[in-house]
Amino acid sequence: RTCDQLRCTACDFRVSLFNDYIWDQSCDYLFFRNNMPELSKLRAKMIKKKGARAYACQCSWRSIGELTDLQTEQQLRWVCGKH
Repeated sequence: RTCDQLRCTACDFRVSLFNDYIWDQSCDYLFFRNNMPELSKLRAKMIKKKGARAYACQCSWRSIGELTDLQTEQQLRWVCGKH
């Protein structure tokens, strides 16, 4: 389970999540800074992968393919935004 209302405390942006996708390895900070949250622009670097999930805000992104505790990733500043 994951919170669907994650918010980044670094960029103060809502974390978007995309089921059955991962991010292309060429993704970088400027790509997300310039294209979030426009899905039509983000699709350029999304790769379909069944069972995976792609997360992103304006300053951080992750592709998750298996059960992962995101709280252990020190550089992520994602917290529950509503609950």
